[in-house]
Amino acid sequence: MLSEEGARELASHWVQAWNSHDLDAIMAHYDDNVVLVSPVAARILDDLSGMVSGKPALRSYFKRALDVYPNLTFELLDVMWGLRSVVLYYVNQKGSRTGEYMELGPTGKVSRVVANYSG
Repeated sequence: MLSEEGARELASHWVQAWNSHDLDAIMAHYDDNVVLVSPVAARILDDLSGMVSGKPALRSYFKRALDVYPNLTFELLDVMWGLRSVVLYYVNQKGSRTGEYMELGPTGKVSRVVANYSG
């Protein structure tokens, strides 16, 4: 079961990793069999499903995203948690708001992500 403290710690480390553009630190949060679904992935990867499956594919996508957005930064606005999930609500460098729903697998790593954007 995920605690409030655990959810906030995950969120803090996740934002720090992204803001430092440290791909290894970013990837440390994800399970080997992770699945991500995102409209940004659909656009960057030119794949209408917006789905990225597996840690190697996710790493490749994140590297590409960091190249496309070299000044990418996130400011955490809120953290919500459930039994085995967390929602990170943040704003990026363009002022767009994002909510990412993340399910945690048995290892405590993120196994599924669904990203939602305000614009």
